[in-house]
Amino acid sequence: MYVKGVNLGNWLVLEKWMSPALFEGTTAEDEYYLPTQLSREVYEARIRVHRAEYISERDFTRIRAMGMDAVRIPVPYFIFGDREPFIGCVAELDKAFNWAEKYGLQILIDLHTAPDSQNGFDNGGISGVCRWSQEPEEVEFELTVLERLAERYGQRKGLWGIEIINEPALEGIWKSMDVPNRYPAVDQEKAAGSGPNTVEFLRWYYREAYDRMRRFLPEDKYIVFHDGFELKIWKDFMQEDRYKNVVLDTHQYLMIAELEGCEQKLEHYLNYVNHTLAKDIEEMAEYFPVICGEWCLFNSLAAGHDTRGGQSVLNGIEGMSEETIGPERKKEIYQAVAKAQLNAWRRGNGYFYWNYKLLTDTVNDAGWVGWDCWDFGRCVDLGWFPLEEA
Repeated sequence: MYVKGVNLGNWLVLEKWMSPALFEGTTAEDEYYLPTQLSREVYEARIRVHRAEYISERDFTRIRAMGMDAVRIPVPYFIFGDREPFIGCVAELDKAFNWAEKYGLQILIDLHTAPDSQNGFDNGGISGVCRWSQEPEEVEFELTVLERLAERYGQRKGLWGIEIINEPALEGIWKSMDVPNRYPAVDQEKAAGSGPNTVEFLRWYYREAYDRMRRFLPEDKYIVFHDGFELKIWKDFMQEDRYKNVVLDTHQYLMIAELEGCEQKLEHYLNYVNHTLAKDIEEMAEYFPVICGEWCLFNSLAAGHDTRGGQSVLNGIEGMSEETIGPERKKEIYQAVAKAQLNAWRRGNGYFYWNYKLLTDTVNDAGWVGWDCWDFGRCVDLGWFPLEEA
């Protein structure tokens, strides 16, 4: 098994930095607060138009034409439309399966958010809040969402697998990203008690989710769990014979490596990827199929300034408004880190690039220079991503 894919992020789970226009006229930084600052009619109209236009049938044909064979689709905990005021999106996922099956793509459904959040990131649905795992009734709700997804799509030809939950924060990433300050909570009362998940909870939750989902999922469909940004702590996990086709997902960004001390020079990026990262993946591939479910070419060197671990103008960081790296040098940097990372993923079982597309205007909007490489289509069109290496 080797999978090559892209993420359809910001389609069914919103991220403000990826489509700022959706948030115009509000101070909302995340999906939780958007409907609280718009009328019901305006909110519904924005969401429905965005979902209809952001991803369509044509995108599936393009993804296939670019040589990819799969898509990872982040979905919210309210996908079934049972959590007011949010609007469900199961109809869109149904369409995605029809498109995928017509054009020969596989889908990894990624349950990307949880009530009161599993990480406190903006992409967890509500910034600065991380209390989900402390709330048994919400943990149970999340498990029922997984059961319903497994039941609805378990027999679909286009289903590659289901990911139990995206990026649950363990203590290490909580501290290194300084989540409460990087993603300030709007409501301190709601954020009270927020903190990282425990390894003990995640181990229990992953096993519970596996058992519930396997009631509906054939054994040839993959069940994917995220490493919580601690790749090598899972060696003794789910090794019993009863666990079939369990896949370990690790998310590896150069900006996180920078945050943890990697120097912002090309030779240091390459050394980190070729030695530390590739070896870690190879080591863990002894225990599980390993995929890199999120990664990209983004790095501070090509952006032209220290992004402090991928922080942007939305985090109050003043970005570059003019390119300081020439196009040929930029292409050289991106091609080199692309080749190294693709080689590293080959030590495991594949990858999904983050992200397929980006609606941020990196040319006209100040501070976004260097962020264009989050858009896979642009990377391919500009020759930054070497498809022949993929």
